[in-house]
Formats: sequence, C-alpha cells, structure tokens
Amino acid sequence: MTEHNLPVPDDVPYLNLSQSELDELRKSKKELTEYGKQRLKELIYKEDMRKMEDDAKDLVLKNLTHEEMLEESERREKSNRVLQRYNHFYNLDCAGMPHGSPITPEHQQIIAFESMIYALRCENLNLEYNEIAISDIEDLIERLREQANETLKRFVEFEDSADGVA
Repeated sequence: MTEHNLPVPDDVPYLNLSQSELDELRKSKKELTEYGKQRLKELIYKEDMRKMEDDAKDLVLKNLTHEEMLEESERREKSNRVLQRYNHFYNLDCAGMPHGSPITPEHQQIIAFESMIYALRCENLNLEYNEIAISDIEDLIERLREQANETLKRFVEFEDSADGVA
C-alpha cells in the first residue's frame, strides 16, 4: 500500500489496474477529500452567519437602546464563555477516565455538576463566589439544550446527506 492508501501494482496483482488507473484513483481521492473539506468549511461558515443574522434580528426586533444592546451583548458573551468552560471541564473529566471504565448515570451527573460549578467559579474569579445564582444554572441548561439540539440537527443532516453515498 502507498501513502494514499491505494494499492501499488506489485501489492495486489489480481486487481489488474494499470499505473495510470491507480494515478487516476489517487487524483480522484485527493479531489474528493479537498471537495469535502471545502464543503464543510462552507457549511460551518453559513451556519455561523445565520446565527449572527438571527442574533442581530433578535436585538433589532426587541427595539433595544444602545445601552441595552451592549448589556445583552455582554450577557450573551458571558453565556458563551460559561458554556465553553463547562464543555472544557466536562471533556477534560471524561477524557481523563480510563477507556471502557464502568460509569453509571450518577457518575455522569456528578461530572456534569462539578463541571458546571468549575465553569461558573471561573467566570466569577474576582468575586467571592460561594452561592450560584439559579439564573446562571438555568442559562447554562438552556445553552446546553441548544447545543444538544444543534448537534442532533447536524447528525440528522449528515445522515440524510450520507444516504446516497453508500
């Protein structure tokens, strides 16, 4: 096998592929890979642009003053930071577990609660932070719900687009 994962004529003589056919396969594989990368970038860009447009429309529809828009922007920024920190801590905890180790739903809940506390503490490092506001927890739950729904939506879209491939 070569670096392109295609057989060379000596590896599998029963394929009866000429060198030009192998070269054509390599070229096609590279083109498809590049096309897939480009298409993925386009889809991610479109999704990001759609989210930004939706956020801007929401703010305009709410008829917010400039100060209120700044406050809303800060709130969303904080919400994004907490979600990113939560994901970081949760993934770090899960990645540190031995592969295949038995885990119960209670263990998953413990990891989730600890990750939430770590994320909210990090957000409030400059404050004495011994009590978590319910609104912060609710906001994180809502952001996690949005994240989960977006993941499911992408998964369904991927399944739909993969139907014709196989």
